[in-house]
Amino acid sequence: MHKNERSLPETVLVSIRGRNARKAKSEQRKRTDNTEMVVASYNVHKCIGVDRKFDPERTARVIREISPDVIALQEADNRFGDRAGLLDLARLEMETGLVPVPITGNGKGHGWRGNVLLFKRGTVRDVHQIKLPGLEPRGALVAEIDLDEKPTLRVIAAHLGLLRHSRSEQARAVLDIMSSADERPTLLLGDLNEWRLGNRSSLNTLHTTFGPLPPAVPTFPSSLPLLALDRIMANRHGMISTVEAHDTPLSRVASDHLPLTAFVRL
Repeated sequence: MHKNERSLPETVLVSIRGRNARKAKSEQRKRTDNTEMVVASYNVHKCIGVDRKFDPERTARVIREISPDVIALQEADNRFGDRAGLLDLARLEMETGLVPVPITGNGKGHGWRGNVLLFKRGTVRDVHQIKLPGLEPRGALVAEIDLDEKPTLRVIAAHLGLLRHSRSEQARAVLDIMSSADERPTLLLGDLNEWRLGNRSSLNTLHTTFGPLPPAVPTFPSSLPLLALDRIMANRHGMISTVEAHDTPLSRVASDHLPLTAFVRL
């Protein structure tokens, strides 16, 4: 039984009270050794910051701050028109070593329905572009990556819908992906757009594969994070050791979401 049945005002109060403790913990945590990976999820808000400035270079600087081994980006393409990608991926690769998982049929876009998955030091074995159910055009990008000197990792990068009913359907679609796959280590990264905890959460169905879920860490809005919209989950107990918001002066301005990071051991 899930006991976290907080209302929105209660969730906001708990988040405000715990923010300083989370920031102190984040400042203390460092990568311990080469067997540990840094993974992240970041809704870049089409590279528009809370100051309403379009600044892809600022977004790239936040990614460089994180220094991830794997990162899922949401809203990295224009939503309308030619849906062109917004980042300079060639420069990002030169500066960070991150390369995008290749996809098809995206025209000028970086990703699949706004989802971009970047990684370094490995080879992509397989990629699937999944259309998620719901009224909005949402999708999931599923990649199997042979990481250098590590087991093959499956990553599901997703951006779920704004409507609760759609999110429930989309969460079940993610489980359908897992039910037809083997048992290799799997991470689910993305903006899942769900702040509710406990029985009212549209993500409850994920417990069967990704539970117990890691702590929900507030990432939205970036200037005063109150809601845990972004999540990182694993299908194996003990894979994720720490989940925290990347809360810096730059990240608080660069998007309306803070990046979410996790330390992962395969």
